Amino acid sequence: MATIKRILVTGGAGFLGSHMCERLVADGHDVICLDNFFTSQKSNVVHLLGAPNFELIRHDITLPIFLEVDEVYHMACPAAPGHYQFNPIKTIKTSVVGSINMLGLAKRCGARILLASTSEVYGDPEVHPQTEDYRGNVNPIGPRACYDEGKRAAETLFMDYHRMNKVDIRIIRIFNTFGPRMHPYDGRVVSNFIRQALTGNDITLFGDGQQTRSFCYRDDLVEGVFRMMNCEDNFIGPVNIGNPGEFTIRELAELVIELTGAKVKLIHKPLPADDPTRRKPDISLAKAKLNWQPTITLREGLKSTIDWFKSIDLSHYRPPTPNF
Repeated sequence: MATIKRILVTGGAGFLGSHMCERLVADGHDVICLDNFFTSQKSNVVHLLGAPNFELIRHDITLPIFLEVDEVYHMACPAAPGHYQFNPIKTIKTSVVGSINMLGLAKRCGARILLASTSEVYGDPEVHPQTEDYRGNVNPIGPRACYDEGKRAAETLFMDYHRMNKVDIRIIRIFNTFGPRMHPYDGRVVSNFIRQALTGNDITLFGDGQQTRSFCYRDDLVEGVFRMMNCEDNFIGPVNIGNPGEFTIRELAELVIELTGAKVKLIHKPLPADDPTRRKPDISLAKAKLNWQPTITLREGLKSTIDWFKSIDLSHYRPPTPNF
């Protein structure tokens, strides 16, 4: 029988964190879900509350916490523009101070700790597709910097704790991910388009819609994260986890309209500052080190996501409010 571990998931009631908790609980581990519920929903983990190996703690990781654990999946941070730009100072504090607190915990416990970093560390890339050795093109004083530079600083902290204190780390860089339990008002393009289509509102394209993204379905992402945490090849990363299929934003909008059957138009608005024009992961390293690559197509994933959006009551979700 595999060893049962005590595992902490920060941001564990969020979109991706809740699916990570679900996977770890199903595998029989003792899971502690830590969340301050700014962008998360209790409904994401309510089905786990009755499990004897699941515990939920309301806590903000910018404040220290003392727990005894074997592993930490450090996934806490507002990750969508609508959320992370709402309180940019708190966002960068979550990445920097939160990472210091979690790395200190991991150091004290001798725990392995994984950082859920982001493709945003590449900024508006001048290299395409993006490989892990690309250092990025980030505006440190722009409106996205609280998230982009926060995650870059978090990667720095992880590497320095590893070099100086021998903390057992893993770093993944997550590219655009979507699926059930996305917050409908998070400002991400997939959730925006689906919500607009299902409510009969015209779909908003920023710029000419020719900018590209690569969309990874949540099940593929969770598998990649799990494999990275459990990789025993002395491989600490960083490693790109994403789907290399590249689509224009206009193509995504047209596919959402097709799958929802919505009778809506596309309307254009100016492109936000520092919005990347192209984004596509090179996943050669993930294939070689983790034997991982995505298997679920954009069309398949969108069908499941649209079905979930149809099943929820949008009135239970709100855009960011001044309580963060």
